[in-house]
Amino acid sequence: MAEEITKKLLKNSPKEPGLQDENLYLRQAQETEEEVVLNLSLRPQQLGDFVGQKETIENLKVCLTAAKQRQEPLEHVLLSGPPGLGKTSLAHIIAHEMGTKITATSGPAIERAGDLIGILTNLEKGDILFIDEIHRLSKVVEEFLYPAMENFQIDFVIDKGPYAKTIKFNLKPFTLVGATTRAGLLSSPLRSRFGIFCYLDFYPFEDLSKIITASSKTLGVEIDTDASEETARRSRGTPRIANRLLRRLRDYAQVLGVKKITLEGAKKTLSDLGIDKAGFDELDRKLLKLILTSFDGGPVGAESLAASLNEEVDTITDTIEPYLLKTGYLKRTSRGRLATKLAFEHFGLTYNKDKQEELFKE
Repeated sequence: MAEEITKKLLKNSPKEPGLQDENLYLRQAQETEEEVVLNLSLRPQQLGDFVGQKETIENLKVCLTAAKQRQEPLEHVLLSGPPGLGKTSLAHIIAHEMGTKITATSGPAIERAGDLIGILTNLEKGDILFIDEIHRLSKVVEEFLYPAMENFQIDFVIDKGPYAKTIKFNLKPFTLVGATTRAGLLSSPLRSRFGIFCYLDFYPFEDLSKIITASSKTLGVEIDTDASEETARRSRGTPRIANRLLRRLRDYAQVLGVKKITLEGAKKTLSDLGIDKAGFDELDRKLLKLILTSFDGGPVGAESLAASLNEEVDTITDTIEPYLLKTGYLKRTSRGRLATKLAFEHFGLTYNKDKQEELFKE
């Protein structure tokens, strides 16, 4: 399939070198802008359009309805879970449902307390302040945020030495929506100031299939039910990955002149992209093969794995491991990571039951 696409691209490309380079540059710029627009357009706009996370959505719906009936701002909301499951989408949906404005920022972007003062003082009553990766706020900024969340006040010091004064500034009641991929890194004082907790888990493939079908209509591409389900199975339980794979399927179908994405076409395209039946990409397979072959199934520490793969430890713990742990291909113990029977079977290796069970007991 890759050879067919290359031939078609070469056949349809301009012959003049200068024009070809210019068109390539413009096409890359257009694709970059298109990706941004598509990411926004594929997000659900209201709770009724949000697929999956049924219990979380039902609880959030009750809280939103009650707050609107009392004509009060919603309590502060903490959204936690692995990347790509819809935390940012939910923050925008909350703002849409409450009929208020949303101001979005991130933990690393707020370096000083002064950065936060400007944001907080510009919020109107009921507005949403969305802080992504809130666990990465500095301690100084975090301390500054406590009275703002609890009493809608900020305290700041002017002058220095014996002339120093503390001034209290009253804020308009607002709602802080925090998103984090590592809830355990939040300090207890910050966590306790949130009133609503929403944990997003990996999606079953049935829900992902619905998301892919809905996104295909938005993108204007036809896809079979079987192809949608196959793509969902290889999407690692994550809507963001499902939509990304769907866009790649659309690209292949467009270049090959296919009007409808079929099961066979989806399997071929996903295999060409390096996504296997379990949804593993090249990095997942490298990690599992490393544990299975070099470390005889484990146990092995994250630092050793990161050094062997030439990756950061955070990449191992935040990006690769969560899905492997959730699906049972990997087990985390006090002594390190262990490959399970599923991992051995996936690569066609013999599982030494006695040895592995002894390691698991330890």
